[in-house]
Amino acid sequence: MSAMQKGLSRRLFLIRSAQAGAGLTLGMSLSGQLLAASGDKHENFEPNAFVSIQPDNTVVITIKHLEMGQGTYTGLATIVAEELDADWAQVKAVAAPANTKKYANLAMGVQLTGGSTAIANSYTQMREAGATAKAMLLAAASKQWNKPVASLSVKAGKVMHAASGKEASFGELADAAAQQPVPKDVKLKDPSEFVLIGKAKLARKDSGKTDGSAIFTQDVQLPGMLTAVVAHPPLFGATLKSVDASAAKKLPGVKAVVEIPSGVAVLADSFWQAKKGRDALQLQWQGGSKRSSQEIIADYKKLADKPGLSATKNGNVTPALESGKHVVEATFEFPFLAHAAMEPMNCALQKNAKGVEMWYGCQGHSWDQKNIAKVFDLDPEAITINTLYAGGSFGRRATVVSDYPVELAEIVKAWGGSEPVKLVWTREDDTQSGYYRPIYVHKLKAALNDAGELDAWQQRIVGQSIMGAGKSVDHTSVEGASNLPYNIPNLSVESHNTSEEVPISWWRSVGSTHTAYAVEVFIDELAKKAGRDPVAFRLSLLKDEPRHAGVLKLAAEKAQWGKALPEGHFHGVALHKSFGSYVAQVAEVAAQKDGKFKVVKVTCAVDCGVAVNPDVIAAQMEGGIGFGLSPLMFSEVTLKDGKPEQINFDAYKVVRMRHMPQVDVHIVPSAEAPTGVGEPGTPVVAPAVANALFAATGKRIYSLPAGGDFFAA
Repeated sequence: MSAMQKGLSRRLFLIRSAQAGAGLTLGMSLSGQLLAASGDKHENFEPNAFVSIQPDNTVVITIKHLEMGQGTYTGLATIVAEELDADWAQVKAVAAPANTKKYANLAMGVQLTGGSTAIANSYTQMREAGATAKAMLLAAASKQWNKPVASLSVKAGKVMHAASGKEASFGELADAAAQQPVPKDVKLKDPSEFVLIGKAKLARKDSGKTDGSAIFTQDVQLPGMLTAVVAHPPLFGATLKSVDASAAKKLPGVKAVVEIPSGVAVLADSFWQAKKGRDALQLQWQGGSKRSSQEIIADYKKLADKPGLSATKNGNVTPALESGKHVVEATFEFPFLAHAAMEPMNCALQKNAKGVEMWYGCQGHSWDQKNIAKVFDLDPEAITINTLYAGGSFGRRATVVSDYPVELAEIVKAWGGSEPVKLVWTREDDTQSGYYRPIYVHKLKAALNDAGELDAWQQRIVGQSIMGAGKSVDHTSVEGASNLPYNIPNLSVESHNTSEEVPISWWRSVGSTHTAYAVEVFIDELAKKAGRDPVAFRLSLLKDEPRHAGVLKLAAEKAQWGKALPEGHFHGVALHKSFGSYVAQVAEVAAQKDGKFKVVKVTCAVDCGVAVNPDVIAAQMEGGIGFGLSPLMFSEVTLKDGKPEQINFDAYKVVRMRHMPQVDVHIVPSAEAPTGVGEPGTPVVAPAVANALFAATGKRIYSLPAGGDFFAA
């Protein structure tokens, strides 16, 4: 599989190869996580599917969720290590193999990483896994030392008997522990006993990312492996009319050209040869949509004037709007967005007599097993998936149809060879032919009564249904709007499901990416109309929502809301609950000499229940804020004559380091069950900054991105 010697980092290997005059050659042995995922057996103590204690005293914790930078290896390992009373230094995290029965997401019933559920759905399960292992270690020590279990204790990876001074490491007890019966019930710690949970400064367990030894799909090199690239249709919905591959097949390294349902694939000895082969193809396409973004938005605006499917209805909105003292209306426009993960889509596959083996950053194991098995007419269990680190996803890697893994399966099936194949999508491939966050239009209308109180709210949301809801309300289109926390006597939220050829999927924080913006900018506008302070106005509507009010008060307090700011600095606030977590942010913007603005600071308060790992939570809030700034400041995919106009980072702009504000995260102490943190930081920052810009300029931003009118590139 590899020319790289064990223990040699990727970066060091590249340096030595160059020094030896061997050229730049990528060779890689796969890490321990892959060995475990491949099912290699060791003489370990494995009391359950999540814990293995090796003779060398290493505690290996199997993680059922994909590590894509969000810290799930660290967070889940913290939970197990806490109940096991392991020494954090002896803990190692590895990826779980594809196995729905063992590793299903308890919130979804399938093996899938998504919806910010990794910690939330695993909290009790992983605690019980650690406690079970500890109980068996204690039973083993009790038997060896002839001491009652009650007289023993466990601390930092050692079992001890204080009265006799006896002690043993986990590794020393592993064999004996494996002989003990698995307890049916285990006692979990009282939170007051936590040693690791809630403690900061634990080293991350997604190791190898700083020294280059971490394994991503591009590092995988198998003997005889070919690389495939695909020519996709230039228009969404187009199909292949004809292909002349004669020139491509004459190029060095090109091994085959095959037609597949999604386009035409070129297989070659290397990526560059495959790409050159693709460039040489003579292709004719037919059909496809030529609708532009402007046409789509114009149609959506017309639709927003009409009643839609009812998502929420309280009171009687129409007469309340008609009798309101002050009636305010606004229409918001949101563009297509690409996921733009740092690592574009890729995967490797080898088919043999036993089935299919794959290597990649798999986010939806159950879906991918099922969909790939269909291509080869195999049982899903015949699809072995070795899960590697993923360089980001933001929802892109979890499509129900398993688009790019299935594409590779189709390539291998059409080609018919036996060598392993790696499929590589370029940045342009992914931005041009991948999945988008849909275009949405929101139309809002609200009324304030004579006392300046919010009396009526009507919101209509128009956009493609990610869930394919048809004539039903897609909750992912209206979440964050249909469940408003604000106490409004007369409320109506409606939706229109539209149909476009553009493939769409959930994008980090899904419906909240647009609903939070429309709601929080509009509520700010109403506060202004009522002559109220934005924080005070929100709090007046949150009397029955203590956790919403709690984060809002905390963010306002930490940001010193209401106090004088330096000249040219302005505050804006926003609040939102998503994936079970409550987040409030106060954004501070500063006027620049060129007339533009810079977001200089974001004060963030989050209530996510028990804070399993505060550093991971803070990192997720910081990352979510950076991610959420991009669609406010720059990001959009626009279609012109049906073709995307932004296909790489030169045009599809995202926040750079120079744009990143100082982020100050405050976590609300809580004994509630933990909830998600991967996505809830994202939706809040854009409306908070937009509200700050209104405070600075008096201009509301109704169409995203705000772009050059407010921000320097």
